[in-house]
Amino acid sequence: MKRKVVLAFLLTGALVLSGCSKTNSSNETSSSSTSTDSSAQGIDVSNMFSDRDKEIGYDEENSTVIKLSDDSTTCDSDAVQISGNTVTIIDEGTYILSGTLTDGMVIVDAEDTDKVQLVLDGVDITSAESAAIYVREADKVFITTASDSKNTLTNGGTYTAIDDNNIDAAIFSKSDLTLNGAGSLTITAKAGHGVVSKDDLVLTSGTYQIDAASHGLSGKDSVRIASGSYTIVSGKDGIHAENADDTSLGFVYLADGTFDITSDGDGISAGNWLQADGGVYTVKAGGGSENVQKSDGEWQFGPGQRTESIDTTEEDTVSMKAIKAAGELILKGGKYSLDSADDTIHSNANVTISDGEFTLASGDDGIHADSATTISGGTVDITESYEGIEALSIDITGGDITVTASDDGLNAAGGNDSSGFEGPGGDQFAAEDGAYIQISGGTLKVNASGDGIDSNGDITVSGGETYVSGPTNDGNSALDYNGTGTGTGGIFIAAGSSGMAENFGDSSTQGVMMVTVDSQAAGSAVSLSDSSGNELVSWTPEKEYNSVIISCPEITTGQEYTLTTGSDTTQITMDSIVYGSGSGMGGNPGNGGAQDNGGGPGNNGDMGQKPDDGNGMGNAPGDGGNMGTPPEKS
Repeated sequence: MKRKVVLAFLLTGALVLSGCSKTNSSNETSSSSTSTDSSAQGIDVSNMFSDRDKEIGYDEENSTVIKLSDDSTTCDSDAVQISGNTVTIIDEGTYILSGTLTDGMVIVDAEDTDKVQLVLDGVDITSAESAAIYVREADKVFITTASDSKNTLTNGGTYTAIDDNNIDAAIFSKSDLTLNGAGSLTITAKAGHGVVSKDDLVLTSGTYQIDAASHGLSGKDSVRIASGSYTIVSGKDGIHAENADDTSLGFVYLADGTFDITSDGDGISAGNWLQADGGVYTVKAGGGSENVQKSDGEWQFGPGQRTESIDTTEEDTVSMKAIKAAGELILKGGKYSLDSADDTIHSNANVTISDGEFTLASGDDGIHADSATTISGGTVDITESYEGIEALSIDITGGDITVTASDDGLNAAGGNDSSGFEGPGGDQFAAEDGAYIQISGGTLKVNASGDGIDSNGDITVSGGETYVSGPTNDGNSALDYNGTGTGTGGIFIAAGSSGMAENFGDSSTQGVMMVTVDSQAAGSAVSLSDSSGNELVSWTPEKEYNSVIISCPEITTGQEYTLTTGSDTTQITMDSIVYGSGSGMGGNPGNGGAQDNGGGPGNNGDMGQKPDDGNGMGNAPGDGGNMGTPPEKS
């Protein structure tokens, strides 16, 4: 009677292969259970995994058994050739391996149309000078860990050529390679990589512990992971895909899984696009954010730059990002705890986040895209960064986003950031066509020591809730833009220093006010009430401030409002849709004509004053006109 080993929770109907047969009893079919449509980004992930990729069952009776032992390996099949401690499989089929080789290897050298399954059932193979498992030729190889089995594959620290292929991994495959199973596999590569496929590398199940001198998992055409548990310690990237010969390949797709990655290089890196639909990710890249050296323990700020004491050695050119893609980077779900010396989430093209939970700590940018960053959902908490979110364009349509930055919270500008160590911020960003920030939904909270929200082009706020604890120094502002600033909806409250304070412009259609107030300590609440005493909005800034910007749907022209900052109150009459609009060095231009706000110069208008007792330096004058009267205080 045949005894079959099949796990019920995986797809059934497995391909049963004879240890000696050359016939293929079924075709590989795509699994619809992992289908995902990313057509909006031009990426189709509906055929990432075949049923055979996920099938870990096998017909034990019709499989070929190989018992490994130093100088005494046994197998009764002509499809297996044994020479000392080298075992070579030359035919299609399923092979069950057990036992130990203290210095040996298993080679698959079949026809290029053959599919071979290696079932590891208590295997311990060390190869002192090559791969423990080497796939020289096959159509596709499946390495399956038997249920509850523990298996170990090790490279001893060197690689000596045995043919024309550059073998440089504990598992090295010239063909498509799939890893799956219900057991565990420990892979140690004292030199080179943990697992390499020169075609597609697919992992669909199993538990893996990988310690590699170079990359942990590497696929030339792609790395595709459906599920499984992965603990990776790597001298370079934890997961790496790159194809220099075909730029349409070299992608990473992650459907699910649990990942704990500690990498000296990037945590997860794709030479093309990268997409994650789910999974749990704990990544520490380049020693984490604490590995970035700071002058005197603190960032030193100047106009648009920081200084940091990073040694200019060759090692500094190593990319140390948590998740990186040269093409599209799409995150549609999952839970992420990312800590990196460089950017935590980085794309040389576009970053798209539609769902997921993100906790990000970065020595550079929390999220960086050379082109566009779009956030439409999820929870994003950038706990530490130089610049929180940086891209040519930033669109926030949903989500719950919190940003802590030692420079700008949000920065829209043109440039690129290939390594993150070209200098402070790395980007040399400058004003450029196409730069903009649009906020139309979600909740955004920013705590920035530089500019809170900074665009080298336009800023538009049409919805959502935005709260900015801006700079305490007069060299930056809570809101900064080079184009137009337009408020048409939503709630927007920003508090910071008044020296470079900037308000939304007169293209706004929703009421907005900017008021200079007496200096308030951190934790001093800001609230706005209408003439009837109804509180419209309130918020508590995290840092000291003496300038406040507020916009909300209830602010309308011709109405009176009371602004409360700490224990102080300021009476404001909205004579126009924008109160105290504009910007200026040391002051803020008014709307023109006589103003009763604490703004700066009007256009052919008045000299604005700080709304206190009238003492001290007023804001910069306009082109002419009368001295304005400070708002009444109670």
